[in-house]
Amino acid sequence: MAGTTQKMEFQAEVRQVLDIVIHSLYTHKDVFLRELISNASDALDRRRFEALTRTELAPEKDEYWIRLEPDRERRTLTVRDNGMGMSREELVLSLGTIARSGTQEFLRTLRSGRTGSAPELIGQFGVGFYSAFMVADTVEVLTRKAGEDKAWLWRSQGEGGFTVEESPVQGVEAGTAVKVSLKKREEGDTDYVEPEELRRIVKKYSDFITHPIRLQGADDAINSMKAIWTKPAKEISAEEHAEFYRRIAHDFAEPLEPIRFSAEGTSFRYDALLYIPSKSTLDLLFPERRSGLALYVKRVLIAADCKDLTPDYLRFVRGVVDCPDLPLNISRETMQHDRQVRRIRESVVRKTLDALSRLQTEDREKYLRFWKAFGKVLKEGLYSDPDSRERIQELLQFETTATAPGELCSLKDYADRMKADQKEIYFIAGESRQAVESSPHLEALKAKGYEVIFFTDPVDEVVADSLRELGGKPFRCAGKGSLGLEPDAQTREKAEDAARECAGLLDFMRETLADHVKEVRFSERLTESAVCLVSEEGAVSARLEKMLRQVRQEEPQGAKRILELNPLHPVVERMRKMFEEDRKDPRIAEYAELLYGQGVLTEGSPLPDPARYAKLVAKLMV
Repeated sequence: MAGTTQKMEFQAEVRQVLDIVIHSLYTHKDVFLRELISNASDALDRRRFEALTRTELAPEKDEYWIRLEPDRERRTLTVRDNGMGMSREELVLSLGTIARSGTQEFLRTLRSGRTGSAPELIGQFGVGFYSAFMVADTVEVLTRKAGEDKAWLWRSQGEGGFTVEESPVQGVEAGTAVKVSLKKREEGDTDYVEPEELRRIVKKYSDFITHPIRLQGADDAINSMKAIWTKPAKEISAEEHAEFYRRIAHDFAEPLEPIRFSAEGTSFRYDALLYIPSKSTLDLLFPERRSGLALYVKRVLIAADCKDLTPDYLRFVRGVVDCPDLPLNISRETMQHDRQVRRIRESVVRKTLDALSRLQTEDREKYLRFWKAFGKVLKEGLYSDPDSRERIQELLQFETTATAPGELCSLKDYADRMKADQKEIYFIAGESRQAVESSPHLEALKAKGYEVIFFTDPVDEVVADSLRELGGKPFRCAGKGSLGLEPDAQTREKAEDAARECAGLLDFMRETLADHVKEVRFSERLTESAVCLVSEEGAVSARLEKMLRQVRQEEPQGAKRILELNPLHPVVERMRKMFEEDRKDPRIAEYAELLYGQGVLTEGSPLPDPARYAKLVAKLMV
């Protein structure tokens, strides 16, 4: 006998979602059927997977199906499946009381205005069930979980709440039936009890579903059940790609680029269909929460998010891999060490980089769209995947001193423009182009006409050490160590004379600034500015130091750097004369502090004592 009916309230976020769905979200209401079929397919996949180890859960004849049951007289449409079904707890949790399926993120997206021209966002956040209320006065869900002997009926009119009651189990097979009591049909609306309309919608949205979708009373499936990932690349239409990508990635923007490949052999076979998205997602910022590829074995979904098939730096890739030669009961622990899984992963990396390389060559506009969305992530591979470092390096894009603001170029473009006498590839890191473009560290390089690459992404500081050489020429940071530049004879002679004359002044400044700098020396990189701070070769830069402090890493705090002076600058010449006249003049020490502060400010670091610096500047002005 049926139990007592229990009334429950929707969670606040769910009520808001329902209000948006019912009154304003969709212009094409057909998608409700797509979402219900998609949910049914997921339930079938779950039961099929569970039955691999619990054979008693398998349905009769081991057949899994979805059935559409239109009723013209009662104006209802039922989407029925013999999937896993739900317990009472699962039913309540999934359909009303907890925003576990993404309602909060869904609402945040709507409120932010990031909905695009066709705001079909329901499926993106796993709340597709609610789309049924676009066409329904009432929705009923009758479900029985496979292996359990109780059935449950959930009912709602999409307003404040819902009811749940135990239903007689007799005649209720394992699975779920969603019955939609259709609203009064208005002119121009699709009639969802007409078989031909149902065929059309299924063909458009759900043709690739691997389980048969049948109309009540018919034996033949109305979907092709052709797994799209087994088709040759040339036979997959743009529409098929778009719909399949939407289903697996929960992303309603069309994919930027599909990647279809296979491996055929007597001992190892697999099919793969991957997609490079056209826009970034929030999980890019959190590798530990990233999605993986869907792994199938003989079209059985084994893992919806198999992270072992992609490295972290390709975490933006979506898609499926179907490998009939893997065991159906492969576990996550086994997968991490499986030789075949590693081989698939290697192919995924190689084919993805191949596709990106091809895009960079054949469709630069599309490639730059990719780069702006995922370039920061791809760069991580420079240090995390040494085997692919050279290939990733070829894909890098940067601004340089030779490009207009916002214009990007590859390292190959840079190499093609290098001066004949240039022995190294120069780069400088900073917060922005504006910050590094006017850096005093570039003065001598600019004077020689050498192009300098701008590293302005935070990750650039981390990956810089992974850039070893290009065409036999090493990479050199313009703000570290010696640049190894050869000045002209006249400049060299003047600098050598100044160095001899200022030897005593340098010793004095080293002693005066000993608490702040490791060394004071004359510079080869300055032609206009008086001073700059540089790090030793291999040392942590000031910017990276700041980033590490922000994330509370145990790194040296405020590591001392080298103060470089321009020996030909009038300020240095003035200090030299003052030192010769009276080395005990207190102004000399104050000027040394001012020069150090100038170096600190030009590199974008905070002054150790801003108040004192301001007082010294005011005193100098007076």
